[in-house]
Order: sequence, then structure tokens, then C-alpha cells
Amino acid sequence: MARLPRLTLADQPHHVIQRGNNRQAIFVDNADREMLLGLLGENAQRLGIALHAYVLMDNHFHLLATPSTAHALPQWMQAIGRRYVRYFNQRHGRTGTLWEGRYRSTLIQADRYLLNCMAYMDQNPVRAGIAAEAGDYPWSSHAHYAGQRHDKLLTPHSLYWTLGNTPFAREAAYAELVRAGVPAAEQAALTEATLHGWAAGDPEFLNSLQKATERRVLKARPGRPSAARKSLP
Repeated sequence: MARLPRLTLADQPHHVIQRGNNRQAIFVDNADREMLLGLLGENAQRLGIALHAYVLMDNHFHLLATPSTAHALPQWMQAIGRRYVRYFNQRHGRTGTLWEGRYRSTLIQADRYLLNCMAYMDQNPVRAGIAAEAGDYPWSSHAHYAGQRHDKLLTPHSLYWTLGNTPFAREAAYAELVRAGVPAAEQAALTEATLHGWAAGDPEFLNSLQKATERRVLKARPGRPSAARKSLP
């Protein structure tokens, strides 16, 4: 079966996952992590991408970003991937691939999923057992939104500003959102959509989205497609 093109649209937030080949480590030390963050920021500015959130794990990373054009996100990931692999191989005396194939991504409905997607990302180190709390892990955007440090790489999404009328109120509300956790069903929905490249949203959003692209936004139903099927259920 031919591989579907990625679903990437301008001015919509996208959740991205890139994994190491065979689950191998993609960072050896903090210098590697700093290099990747530098590449993220440098190329986001060049290509017109707003980076809302990130978390760097040992063998994969997550990003949440809004591209200003339909081509910006794949160009961003290609530029980062090539530069980082070249750097990593030279620095650590290795050859060959570093990534587990193509990056995975999904377009998400902001008002339904964006803040929970950020919390889901922040909780990765806790779920992995390498941090007791999200705020204990230094290689994510959590500290910025919880008021622990300023991260110049980040562009907060407008939904973050709705959490409170003052910086303190927003930071406290966001920290509580992360502490409360993301429901298991929503975690599963975000993971499934990202790994398979389908959009994440409610039926009304998905129907509207389908009108903006020829690429399917959801997995096709079993059986032969109907020519009369004009919209999603």
C-alpha cells in the first residue's frame, strides 16, 4: 500500500514525535540536548514556525508547533534531522541512521487537545520513571509555563493566555493541569493519532478539516469507499 503524505496544514498546531532507530539513545549527554534545542530554535525562526512545547527523552522527543505554511513543518524536521545526525555521528564516532524512519505527526484541534497535549508531553518523564514530578525534569518546556524559567525558544499558544489574567495565575493553573494528569483515553487518542498520522479532533472539526485538504484526515472505514461519502461521521 502506498504511503500517505503527511497531514500538514498552515496555522494549525501539530504534535510531532521522532524516535531513535531500534529505540537507541539519541542523546548521550546535555551537549547533545543543547545542540538539538539550538537547531529547533534556529530553524523555527527561519521557516516561520511557532514552537509551543517540547520534551527531550533519552531515545525520542516530542514537539508541539504551529507552522505558518503547509511546507514549513516537513522542511523544519528535515533540516533538524539532517543537521543533528551529521553532528551526532561526527561527535560520537558513529555512522548510519539515527532515526526510526520518518517522524510521526498529527494535526490537533487546539481548543479540545492543545493544553492536554502539552500536559501529556510534560508527564513523559514521570511516566518513564526518570522524574518524580514534571517540574523536576529540565529538558522540557514545563518550567517555562510553570514560571520556573524563561525559555526563548517558545511561543505560547493563545489558549495558554486564557488560563488566567496574570502571569502567576496562568502559571499556577498550568502547573495544576499537569499535576492533575491527562485522562488515559485522551492520552491514547493523542498517541494513536500521532503514530498513524490522522487528525485529532471532534467530528465537526474533522469535517471542516477534510474540506481543506484532499488527504484523508481519518482512517478509512473497512470495505470499498463510497463515492457518495462527502463528509466524516
